[in-house]
Amino acid sequence: MTDLHTLWLTETIRLREEHAGALEDAEANRLARNAGGDLPSRIKARALWLAERDGLTRALQHWLQGARLALIVLAALALISGAGLGFAALGDGLAPVNVFWALGSLLGLNLILLLSWASGLVFAGDYGATLGRLWLWLSEKLARDAKAAHLAPALLLMLQRRKLNRWVLGLLINGLWLLAMLSALAIVLTLMATRRYGFVWETTLLTSDTFVAMTQALGALPALLGFNVPSVEMIRASGDSALNIESARHAWATWLVGVLLVYGVLPRLLLALWCLWRWHAGKGRLGLDLNLPGYAQLREPLMPSSERLGVSDVAPPQLHQVESASSAQHSDGALLVAIELDDQRPWPPPLPNGVKDAGILDSRESRHTLLEQLTRFPPARLAIACDPRRSPDRGSLALISELARCAGATRIWLLQAPPGQALDAERLGDWHAALHQLELPFADCAPLNWLETGHD
Repeated sequence: MTDLHTLWLTETIRLREEHAGALEDAEANRLARNAGGDLPSRIKARALWLAERDGLTRALQHWLQGARLALIVLAALALISGAGLGFAALGDGLAPVNVFWALGSLLGLNLILLLSWASGLVFAGDYGATLGRLWLWLSEKLARDAKAAHLAPALLLMLQRRKLNRWVLGLLINGLWLLAMLSALAIVLTLMATRRYGFVWETTLLTSDTFVAMTQALGALPALLGFNVPSVEMIRASGDSALNIESARHAWATWLVGVLLVYGVLPRLLLALWCLWRWHAGKGRLGLDLNLPGYAQLREPLMPSSERLGVSDVAPPQLHQVESASSAQHSDGALLVAIELDDQRPWPPPLPNGVKDAGILDSRESRHTLLEQLTRFPPARLAIACDPRRSPDRGSLALISELARCAGATRIWLLQAPPGQALDAERLGDWHAALHQLELPFADCAPLNWLETGHD
């Protein structure tokens, strides 16, 4: 996960909350506060946790895979298009090649689109290229992940703030046209190496002096690189018919290759390198805009010591799986805690040596205090005592999940009914189903030996 990916996911979370409402983020805020740092660092830590929980991290990986596949598809189309330009320019060799028609086929569309991109860059500012939009659309389709819907808009918004989208799209456009021009150049060289071509120029309105001047003007820059330019006599003679002279064919062929290289390949190569340089130079300036409402409202829950606990969103179709965030290397000790027990039960039970009692969590403050302590000092083993006479509501299950993620290993102790009472079988079944979904081990006997020794 690079810094760019982190910023990208953070912006995606902001967009998602802006369109769909605030996410349940009590645990994310607590972990972000515990991680410390300035406000941008805490916002990123919160976003990464939420993205991992809600599957956005995996969606980003799918989107990147789709983007690479889309880039491969566009590159293949560019290579095929360039080869088509080369074949269209020279033909099958049975008829003489009109040099200026060949140049128009090889360079005409490229130069028109190059001027269009440059004028859009200068006058329109953030130029939205069709090729760039096609790439983004293909990337989203090939990702095949419904959760990736906000990724592309988030990327564009993040880049537009620093005006970097023009350089990303410029790199894409010029890179693909560079591939097309290289493909056309390769086909032209291959055809000229394997077939014999004659070159002519034809006109009805213009004079031969015009073609002499145009040929010499276009060949001036290639001549600096060592490419041949046909002499004035060769140019004038080629206006009548294709010269059957080896030196004339060679001069026209090298002139054509030189013009294609200098006016087709090199501009795209230089522009692609320039866009790449501007992208790398501006990428380090990317950051969060803390003035945006989505980030400004996070200052209060992330920077102060207070937070809001509880559940405020609609019940999810499936509970989030519990994966311990504490490794054995950073956890130590054993802890027993109970959730919302009444006065009918004496608590705590006699505990073996080394096992600490965390009391009964029956208020928001007690939950907050214990979660803060477990985040800083996670236990190796944690037993959570629950009263199965109560319903396994979302608040209790969310608290169990948060507690379990703070410990190396967790077990649930479903307490027996007090003397003279019986457990409701249906409600007990609901507890079993919920704990199975959370993939947490549970039993109706006290796991004191496991807490003390780490085994049964």
